[in-house]
Amino acid sequence: MPDFAIWPNPALTSAATPRPLDIALLDAGERLLAAATEVNAYGLAAAHLGLVEPVVVVSVATDVQQRDYRVMFNPVIGDVSTETAIGAEGSVSLPGIEVPVGRPVWADVSYETGDGQAHSERLEGFAARVALHEIEQMQGVFFLQRISRIKRDTALRKFEKSRR
Repeated sequence: MPDFAIWPNPALTSAATPRPLDIALLDAGERLLAAATEVNAYGLAAAHLGLVEPVVVVSVATDVQQRDYRVMFNPVIGDVSTETAIGAEGSVSLPGIEVPVGRPVWADVSYETGDGQAHSERLEGFAARVALHEIEQMQGVFFLQRISRIKRDTALRKFEKSRR
């Protein structure tokens, strides 16, 4: 099992700065893909490994039971749907906690592949939710910041209680 950063690790609220691909960034991508594969995650950001790097891994499979990972270096969210949907979200960095979060139903995402090629694609449904969640995490926005303070405080109390 990977050694995930657990809330409130500072990496979870630190924004990664886009930068050219180099050995360290490629290594972070490999470690992230290995961790996602090992725990069968829908997605992960480097922050989950305690790294402040501009890389995420997202499963873009239309069947949520399957995994079709993309390692996205320097990802950028482009256009997003004005239509939103509420869905349960959680994090390996806050195990056992899920909260309802509203997200656009589709998003255009641009990123670099491991060989430095620019790539763009429109993700829809659950894959869009995962990509938005992980890219925001890479930008230093932990998913609990997208819900009300009351719901956030309740989730954190539940998490603290579960760790006793």
